[in-house]
Amino acid sequence: MYLAELWRYPVKSMAGERLERVTLGLAGVEGDRTIHVQNGRGRVVTARTHPQLLRHRAVATGDGNTIVDGLPWAHPEIAAAIEKDAGPGALLVPDESMDRFDVLPLLVATDGAITEFGHDGRRLRPNLVIGGVSGLEERSWPGKFLRIGEAVISLVDLRGRCVMTTFDPDTLEQNRGVLREIVRRFEGTLALNASVVQGGLIYEGQPVDLFDTSEQAMAAAHDK
Repeated sequence: MYLAELWRYPVKSMAGERLERVTLGLAGVEGDRTIHVQNGRGRVVTARTHPQLLRHRAVATGDGNTIVDGLPWAHPEIAAAIEKDAGPGALLVPDESMDRFDVLPLLVATDGAITEFGHDGRRLRPNLVIGGVSGLEERSWPGKFLRIGEAVISLVDLRGRCVMTTFDPDTLEQNRGVLREIVRRFEGTLALNASVVQGGLIYEGQPVDLFDTSEQAMAAAHDK
């Protein structure tokens, strides 16, 4: 197996960026979801209720800044666009807390499950896509561990999917049948919620190993 794709979403609910390499830490992919949209009542807003947020593209720069649609995230034009899409008083807010993640810091998908899914894998919004995996083998992975270089990842459980999977990542055209299909064919779950046991530099094409225990994975990481 190998790391086929690596994704970061600097702004929660916006389109992300595909990376060649990144540092993985206890808070997941470095720079992931460090800004969110907050409405006028101080509540976090996501694309579940405001899918137009998905049309914006966010990238993180090497100096720790975030660019949205080619402009600094705090630029007045971006502020106006967020209010238009998320309602009066909505704004972008930095967030470095662990609460910024819906479930756990990482979402791990596999090429086999994406093929079975039959739609663009970006609908699942994974951080890591593991290649070289047969069919729905990922469904037997909860409780196991991945080793990628020096990094060790705990695979906790399957991710329950929501309405965000129904939107085309490029056109935002909605197909509600996608979610109905996930419920019918995959019991409502695809990809895996995961946490980081030990961080490290990871990169596309890197070998990936699966272990039954964290001790085995840690030993392999140290022997790398």
